Amino acid sequence: MRLCVPVPCFFKYDSAKTFADALKKIGQLGFDAAETYNWKPLTDDPQLLVDVQKESKVELLSMCTSEFRMTDPAFRKEWLEGLKESCAFANKIGVKKLITQVGPDTGAPREEQHKAIVDTLNLAKPILDDSGVTIMLEPLNTYFNHPGYYLWSAVEGFEIIREVDHPLVKIIYDIYHQQIMEGNIIPNVTNNLDCIAHLHGAGHPGRHEMQFGESDYKVIFAAIDKAGYTGACGLEYGPTMDPIESLKIAKEIYG
Repeated sequence: MRLCVPVPCFFKYDSAKTFADALKKIGQLGFDAAETYNWKPLTDDPQLLVDVQKESKVELLSMCTSEFRMTDPAFRKEWLEGLKESCAFANKIGVKKLITQVGPDTGAPREEQHKAIVDTLNLAKPILDDSGVTIMLEPLNTYFNHPGYYLWSAVEGFEIIREVDHPLVKIIYDIYHQQIMEGNIIPNVTNNLDCIAHLHGAGHPGRHEMQFGESDYKVIFAAIDKAGYTGACGLEYGPTMDPIESLKIAKEIYG
């Protein structure tokens, strides 16, 4: 399993140049994968981002879509337009995956919101086919970080992926969020690898370094590797120590 560094968790950036500097540092630390969230500050120099990935040997695996509301059909047009623009920029810089959220629980019956997500993803298929970019839905915890969010269950997320049934529609499984909401981490991951395109991890409680939480990530990673997962896990936590030192230790423990 590759370890992936979410740039905003460890480095500040406000332009392609400062982001490129972060990728260089990530490469110097021995990592070969990174990801980010908001891509709009990077649009001033897309070619620099292409070049720095080659120079640093750090692949930028994923970033986020610019729109997140899928539970309410009233925002479907905006989400699809955001997907188009996000895919277009992803293609410019060589990013193959986009993370999206589904939006708040609107208060409508859950079956209606579930259907709204499925219908939106079905309409997204031509955009994904044209771009070759994979979209990843993210289930999140509603107890600590995202109160009011709709998709708290990875199990429901897997149901959505299988209903949509498209190779470019997947789940990003965040071990931290799911430890809080559902537990059963190893079986839920290893039995649903066909639905999962990327992982995130953090220690719970606190969302800090993975070695400080209640989950044994060495055991989790070993089981997932054994099951045949060949993707990456993003170190998506807030470091409690110097960010560079935190990354060095993560590499030593899990690399």
